[in-house]
Amino acid sequence: MPAERHLVTAGHSYVVAGNRRLAHEMAVAGRGRWRVTAIAPPWFAGDLRSIPLEPIEGEASDVRPVRMRWQRSPHLSHYASLAAAVPRDADLVHAWEEPYVLAGAQLARAASARARVVFATFQNLDKRYPWPLSAFERASMDRADAWIAFGRTVEDTLARRRGYEGKPHQAIPPGVDVARFRPDAAAGRDVRRSLGWPEDALVVGYLGRFVAEKGLADLCAALAQVRAPWRALFVGGGPLDAEIERLSAAHSGRVKIASGVAHGDVPPWLNAMTVLCAPSRTTARWREQFGRMLIEAMACGIPVVASDSGEMPAVVADAGRILPEGSPGAWAGEIDAILADEAARRTLAAAGRERAVTEFAWPVVARRHLAFFDALMDGGARP
Repeated sequence: MPAERHLVTAGHSYVVAGNRRLAHEMAVAGRGRWRVTAIAPPWFAGDLRSIPLEPIEGEASDVRPVRMRWQRSPHLSHYASLAAAVPRDADLVHAWEEPYVLAGAQLARAASARARVVFATFQNLDKRYPWPLSAFERASMDRADAWIAFGRTVEDTLARRRGYEGKPHQAIPPGVDVARFRPDAAAGRDVRRSLGWPEDALVVGYLGRFVAEKGLADLCAALAQVRAPWRALFVGGGPLDAEIERLSAAHSGRVKIASGVAHGDVPPWLNAMTVLCAPSRTTARWREQFGRMLIEAMACGIPVVASDSGEMPAVVADAGRILPEGSPGAWAGEIDAILADEAARRTLAAAGRERAVTEFAWPVVARRHLAFFDALMDGGARP
C-alpha cells in the first residue's frame, strides 16, 4: 500500500461546520490514503452575525484555528500566521479561497515547494480585476497545479483564462448534509404554528441575502399576482428588508421575515415551506454562482423554482422548475400551478431529495475531490 499522503485544506468558510464537512468527509473517505488537516479561523464576521468556529461531532480531520485580519473586506481579509500553520510535510494544499483574494495568494505562498496546490473557485464571470487583486490571481495561479470549479458555468468561464488554461481541473459542486437537511413534516408544522399560520398553510419560501441581484423585487411582484391563498416566508436578511415590509403591509398577516437564523437551524424553516423560490437576476458584475439554498431545499424534500441565472439550471436539472429571470408574471403562474397541484409537489419533492442524496451529499462530493487529488498526485489528471 502506498504511503499515506497529507492533505491540507484551508478556507475562511470552514468556520461553519456545514462547510468543513468537506474536510471531515475527505478524512473519513481517505483513511489510510490521506491524512487531512483543515485550517479555519477561530471566528469570522459573517454577513448577519459573528460566527465562532463550529464543532463537528467526531470530527475526523485535524483542525488548526488561524486568526484572520480585515474580515470585513472579502478581498483583503487574510490569515494572521499562515506560514506556521501549513505543515511542511503537506503533499497537497487545497485552497477554498478565491485565487484573486489575498487569503488565496497567501495559501499559494505558504505551500512548500514539494506540495501540489489546488484552488477552488466560484467565479463564473471572466472579470478584469484591478490591482492588487490581479496580482493576487496571477501569483495564485502561477503557483497552482490544478483547480476545481464549483459548477459547469465556472469551468466554462475559466478554462480559457490565463493561469487556468491548460491546467488539470474538474467541476465538483459544493455539498449538503443530507442527514441534517432532510424531510421533517412535524418540524415544518411547528414553525408554521409559531408564525400563527394554519398547519396546512401554502407557504412560498425564500432563503438567502435580501439584495437586489437575488430577485426579491421580482418575487414580491409575482406574489402580488398569485391567486392561491399563499403565505410568504423570507429567511435571511439584508438591505432590501423594506421591499418585503411593503409586501407585508399590502397582505397583512401573510408575510413573515425570519432573520438571524444560524445555518444549523435552517432545516425546520425550509420544512415549513411548500415551495422554495430562487428568482436571482444576472447583472453586469454577477450571475448566480451556485445556489446552495437549492440543494438544501431539495435535501429537505421541498420543491424548488429557480431562475435561469448562472449555475442554477445545472443545479436543479430535472428535479425542479426553471423560469426566466425578471419575469414576475411567469413566476406567478408557476407558483399558482405548484400550490394547486399536490401530486406534482410530491413528485418534485422526491426527485429533489434523490438528486441531493446522489449528487450533492458531502460523502459523494468528498470522494470526487479525493479521486481528483489522487489522479493529480499520480500523474493521471488531465486539463
